[in-house]
Amino acid sequence: MNRIFFYYFGLCLLCPCLFLKAENGQKPNIIIVMVDNLGYGDFGFSGNEKVRTPNIDKFASESIQFTGFYTNPMCAPTRASLMTARYPYRTGVIHTSRGGAKMHGEEITMAEYLNKAGYVTGLFGKWHLGDNYPMRPYDQGFSQALYFKSGRIGQVPDAPNTYFDPVLYLNGEKIKTKGYCTDVFTDAAIDFIEENREKTFLVYLPYNAAHRAEEEEVGPLVSAEYSNFYKEMGCDDEIADLYGMATNVDDNFKRLLDKLEELDIRDNTIIIFTSEDGPGHEYNAGLRTGEGDELANCEAGGVYQADLRVPFLIQWKERFKGPEKIDQIASHIDILPTILEACGQDISEDHHFDGISLMPLLTGNTEEWKDRMLFFQCHRGLNPKRYQNCAVITRDYKMVGYPNTFNEEDLQVSFDNPYLELYNLINDPREKNDISADDPETLRMFKIAYDKWYDEMKNTRDFKPGMIYLGSELENPVHLSRYQDGAYHHGLPTGWPVVVEHGGKYEIQINRESNVEGTLYVQIDNDLVSRPLQEGENSSVFYLPKGEFKINVWVQGKGMLFHIPRSVEDIVGDVVVSRK
Repeated sequence: MNRIFFYYFGLCLLCPCLFLKAENGQKPNIIIVMVDNLGYGDFGFSGNEKVRTPNIDKFASESIQFTGFYTNPMCAPTRASLMTARYPYRTGVIHTSRGGAKMHGEEITMAEYLNKAGYVTGLFGKWHLGDNYPMRPYDQGFSQALYFKSGRIGQVPDAPNTYFDPVLYLNGEKIKTKGYCTDVFTDAAIDFIEENREKTFLVYLPYNAAHRAEEEEVGPLVSAEYSNFYKEMGCDDEIADLYGMATNVDDNFKRLLDKLEELDIRDNTIIIFTSEDGPGHEYNAGLRTGEGDELANCEAGGVYQADLRVPFLIQWKERFKGPEKIDQIASHIDILPTILEACGQDISEDHHFDGISLMPLLTGNTEEWKDRMLFFQCHRGLNPKRYQNCAVITRDYKMVGYPNTFNEEDLQVSFDNPYLELYNLINDPREKNDISADDPETLRMFKIAYDKWYDEMKNTRDFKPGMIYLGSELENPVHLSRYQDGAYHHGLPTGWPVVVEHGGKYEIQINRESNVEGTLYVQIDNDLVSRPLQEGENSSVFYLPKGEFKINVWVQGKGMLFHIPRSVEDIVGDVVVSRK
């Protein structure tokens, strides 16, 4: 344990990132395929006997597979870590919506690093790190970005939208596409690869699949030819849709690999297949879920193994030997450092990475590989609490704090005697036997390490999410979504943290269901101003000062006594702000 402790404090927090040149001097292409809401147990190669993923299974059999690969149990935090090699708390990403999925624009992303190395960069699918300037994918280094807003297709502010013929954004311009969403994203990625076959490229292909949604919101989740196969097998509708989406991903993955073979560029392409979170469904490969039953549906945002552990397959035929299974622990924070070392880019030591390069493991140079700790925490609300729904993982042990408290924004935790569990993952991979009372010394060392990590996360940005900029020439007007971007307290949206680049007149338009006479209120921090709205009007002009503050907007109908909004109904819809 002392060895683990020394490594964490001596290397992970200081993180002197030294990168080696690619051995043959030729930079590899990079393709990262990431699925949504498919856990470790949702593939054939992990032992699932129902799902049909033959192409991914074949790829797994030919590749290097990490059997202890972990990620955050929710969407946006994982994506922030993948893009920056930093824990999500550092980047401003706290959770998935309600103001918590906005990555600070000054964060340096994988695309920005690779741009400097001469790569062309393309994103095709789900971004979920901010829908406004300066957080959009093309603000953050992607030369081509075909994406949708919010956390899944059809989720506010992407509504209304559908999985078939979706409306998408191409570098910010809204376009209507034709076909099923996973097919559309794969088509765009293949076109990008063909156009840039003579260059070195990054293709980031984060699918919307297999994110679930209500069919009344988005229509069918996958074509009947995929879902009916599983219904005939006896699966219920939900699992049939889920596995149908997985099989469709499998077919598209084959199309992608076939194109690389056709263009004769597969050998010098690093191909990564992974998932953003591991929710578990019918089969969890024996891993414990948020409710403690390895075969039950997982509690969203849990911190047991089925919630955190995901597949990670990597192949570089020209450099890596395979197939191989590696049991050292790793995480999404390690992908960017690994890629940078593989392509020979040097990184300034003053930019902090929490992740480390996996190249020593991938190339067999493991003599000096040391034990390490990985840290995870996930919850609703913008105010993290020490120990809430957290996990600390080494190769041998795992500490869990206040599990199954993801949705408890008012959780009361004890600082002197917090609720902590401890598991020996070697002897007890299913986390059935809490040994915290039997091994208090190991638990104490994990708690000290967690406290050190939590304090450093807080000191980075004090858990402050990214800011939306108003008045910029790079985005005007600005759509402010209450659900996705507005801050909330006890279910009530309290406004949007913004930066006004240029003080002056701004038209503020609110989306409201009723157009009767009333008053439009704008609150700028503690200052409240108002303008009358005539019947049928939904906008007025206000002066916004230059600076950083929180803005809130609402309408009050004629004849109502004035009150600060107490419910979402009082606030009403989204807002559009235009600099005049």
